[in-house]
Amino acid sequence: MAGTEEAKRIQELTERIAQLEEAIRQVSVPYSQLAAQLATFQDIVGKYFRLMDLYQRYGVVSIDTILPEVKDPISKDILRILLDRPGLNISQLADELKGRRGSSSRRIVREKLNELAEKKLVVEEAGRNERSYRLSEDLVKRWSQVLGLTK
Repeated sequence: MAGTEEAKRIQELTERIAQLEEAIRQVSVPYSQLAAQLATFQDIVGKYFRLMDLYQRYGVVSIDTILPEVKDPISKDILRILLDRPGLNISQLADELKGRRGSSSRRIVREKLNELAEKKLVVEEAGRNERSYRLSEDLVKRWSQVLGLTK
């Protein structure tokens, strides 16, 4: 009888341990989700502080910060314009440049666009009647990396 009672007691304890294990598993799920959310939050905060650091050091996150190798001011302006307004054609770019710089020429804009396309900074897209330009995916990725938005 003592052996049966002891076996019954062991069975009850085993069941209680199994119940406790299940309760612990259920309780741990929200904590693991919270830990994942905190890691994501830390990543976002780190990116924010990186962006603020860039603003503090340079006053703005500009083409100069992203592409220090682009020295030509007209090319920089073209990249700035395409950042703000992708899909412009040469005439529209020349008009925008004229508004920003006071003068511009379609020939110079075309030359600069060809140079930027060779460096894989802009992409030419053929439309039905005209060609338009936008920043290349490589440049967008580079920009995102400098801002700390991607790895």
